[in-house]
Amino acid sequence: MLAEKNITCPYCWQSIEVLIDCSVNEQEYTEDCQVCCRPIIFTVSVNEQQQPDVQVRSEEE
Repeated sequence: MLAEKNITCPYCWQSIEVLIDCSVNEQEYTEDCQVCCRPIIFTVSVNEQQQPDVQVRSEEE
């Protein structure tokens, strides 16, 4: 199951839409920003209603 989420890039501050895989309850991965191409670290947890909570940060944080 995939969910669409809007996040704000921690580098260029642009709002971008990403797809989150809700089949994994907790995950951390890196994905490049679609605008500035810098690496964003995603920390995702999925609740019991299959809704993802997405936190993003830069590599420097």
